[in-house]
Amino acid sequence: MTIQFNVHSLAETEQIAHTLAGLLSPPDVVTLEGDLGAGKTTFTKALARSLGITRTVNSPTFTILKQYEGRVPFNHLDVYRLADSDEDLGWDELFYGDAVSVVEWAHLIEDDLPAERLEIRIQHTGETSRKIVFIPKGERFEKICEAMTL
Repeated sequence: MTIQFNVHSLAETEQIAHTLAGLLSPPDVVTLEGDLGAGKTTFTKALARSLGITRTVNSPTFTILKQYEGRVPFNHLDVYRLADSDEDLGWDELFYGDAVSVVEWAHLIEDDLPAERLEIRIQHTGETSRKIVFIPKGERFEKICEAMTL
């Protein structure tokens, strides 16, 4: 089961992230894939705001991981710089801990990701429009996807 959203504005993207945030709880893992500038960090910022994060959320490109406190703890990872690396950075502690985690460029650490997660792919379809595809991995995330379509 996959679900697809065709959005035409930043506000529509933010609404999808807001709805998803209401369905997530620790230790859920969401992975984001898409070309540079597709909207991965924009989606993450909206998700974080909806999880009660009040600090500014920006891409952790040079630090790999940023952690935030909100209604629930939130981990934001950008693993782009880990291409061709086989370093274990304590993934289990992050992915099975007490936070919701979002991982940008997740395919680069595919073997370290939890089997159950929500994969989101964002693709440009125009200047302000995007195709956002949710691919659930596991029963919990299938239920989340079902709730997103209601």
